[in-house]
Amino acid sequence: MFINPNLFALSMTVITIELPDGTKKQHPKGVTGIQIAQSIGARLARDAVAIKVNNELYDLFRPIEQDAKIMILTFDQKEGKSAFWHSTAHVLAQAVLSLFPDAKPTIGPPIDEGFYYDFDVKKPFAADDLEKIEKKMEEIVKSDYSISRAVVSIKDAKKQFKHNKYKLELIDDFSQQSETVSVYSQGDFSDLCRGGHVPNTGRIGAFKLLKTSSAYWRGDQKRESLQRIYGISFPTVKQLKDHLHMLEEAEKRDHRKIGTALDLFSFQDVSPGSPFFHPKGTFIFNTLTNFLRSEYVKRGYQEVITPQLFHKELWEISGHWAHYKQNMFLTTMDGQEASIKPMNCPTHVLIYKTTVRSYRELPLRFADFGALHRNEVRGTLGGLFRVRKLHQDDAHIFCAEEHIEPEIHKLIDFIRFLYQSTFGFQFTVELSTKPDGALGSEELWTKAENSLKSALDHAGLPFNINPGDGAFYGPKIDFHIKDALGRSWQCATIQLDFNFPERFNLEFDGSDGKRHRPVMIHRALFGSLERFIGILIEHYAGRFPLWLNPNQVALLPIADRHADYCKEVVSMLRGEGLRADVNESAETTGKKIRDAQVAQYSYLLIVGDVEMKNKTVNVRTRDEKVHGEKSVDVLLKELIAEIKNRK
Repeated sequence: MFINPNLFALSMTVITIELPDGTKKQHPKGVTGIQIAQSIGARLARDAVAIKVNNELYDLFRPIEQDAKIMILTFDQKEGKSAFWHSTAHVLAQAVLSLFPDAKPTIGPPIDEGFYYDFDVKKPFAADDLEKIEKKMEEIVKSDYSISRAVVSIKDAKKQFKHNKYKLELIDDFSQQSETVSVYSQGDFSDLCRGGHVPNTGRIGAFKLLKTSSAYWRGDQKRESLQRIYGISFPTVKQLKDHLHMLEEAEKRDHRKIGTALDLFSFQDVSPGSPFFHPKGTFIFNTLTNFLRSEYVKRGYQEVITPQLFHKELWEISGHWAHYKQNMFLTTMDGQEASIKPMNCPTHVLIYKTTVRSYRELPLRFADFGALHRNEVRGTLGGLFRVRKLHQDDAHIFCAEEHIEPEIHKLIDFIRFLYQSTFGFQFTVELSTKPDGALGSEELWTKAENSLKSALDHAGLPFNINPGDGAFYGPKIDFHIKDALGRSWQCATIQLDFNFPERFNLEFDGSDGKRHRPVMIHRALFGSLERFIGILIEHYAGRFPLWLNPNQVALLPIADRHADYCKEVVSMLRGEGLRADVNESAETTGKKIRDAQVAQYSYLLIVGDVEMKNKTVNVRTRDEKVHGEKSVDVLLKELIAEIKNRK
């Protein structure tokens, strides 16, 4: 009997799947990410680790039940890495429970570089424990367990995890938002989790446990002390080896070690997270800010100085009190609740409002290097990269709507000048959209996001979308630079804000004689000066270019009789603004040269009888190149030119 196969197709419910390039395809309802990837190509199916469905992260094995915009994620993408590392964290937890049955797993999220999992155990993990755990993880990966997802009721979840108080606390939290939770299982292991995950443990090609530390449950010092295990994983062994090599190089470049060795800065327990910049570190800080100031003059910025302490009222209007209070240092002033300034934005708004503004003044660009204080959790503090006291190269641009795109193009040009032309950094771009709980209407957010997209398109800058990661008041463009080790750092940001002008009732007199609402652009180019200095220290490994180097020139007299002439040369160099020092110690010339190289002096000027007689210096550079005898005048012109060119 003949059966028409088209009858099955007619009876089957189909859904429309839209790919990132706009292509639309029909698939059966319940199709999975891996099936879609296979329909596109074998290579994509092999490399896929997860899928985004209508901006929600799905597992490749999770059915798609309705029309959707999708993106197949590989390890090369941020969210792909997140799913991969999250899956490896579950393998870690499964291995720990296998070896330490009394351990209580708590949470195990992916982080910027890898993952961690926190455990409540009777005694801290030792180094040999990590070796045992790694071997057990290898067994789990080789077993190639399928990973499955189940949605269970709050009641059933509590039964399943009744012996783990940490999971029960999480379930209680989830119950405030939903009547169900998702549970992921592999082999004999199950865990609460939102996902996504790779389809099976065999996908995890290579991994390494890196270190252990203590951590408080939920970051609260009053709660239980846990043991945290950090790790990293990759699809291939080569990728892991390359990463571990990068970590070795990064350890050598650690800005905290170099900062101490070069006497740039220190931290003190009496003020955690607040760096003390020593004279040499202060030189770098001031050189960067003065460099920006010189550019501000050319680019139409006006620098302002604003207070540190404000009544709660200001932060309530701005929205910080509702959205950022946990990160603010709170106090009282005149018997009222107050806060130390964590952001400059509202303070610049207050300056804008001191007078009636005209369209002729716009765009109005206020810049501010003032100190900010943010109450970061102590356990997250890390050298200059995460601090409580910071300075931003902060600015706010008040403009009319027709100025938005030209202003953003000017900012992109400024960023290219700083990153590419001055420091040699390449960068990638990310557009972050409306987060949950954001201020303002959907209409304003759509308008702001479309404005940024248009500006990026017209500037010819390719960009990725980072859904839900905008500021609470507006979408943003983030610029990620790559350092000498290939690491990515988010630095510059441009944020478009229609909300603050509404909340503060900002206006300007238009050319039509009517009152209009301005738009506000928030921007920082280096971002936190402290963090950017930390990045530069590691990027250059302490070998700063001459214009940034606090140790620019070392005068090395061969004998005591040459010291006075060296001081004359130092005086000439300092008179032209260079940083020069004389080593008058009794050490040998060879030892003086080595010491100057270790201190990263850019130029080493050796002086003996011949140089003193000829009124010259013998020039070496820290890379051990000998440039020979030069007159001081000629050398001085060369150094000034090098500083001016910032090469």
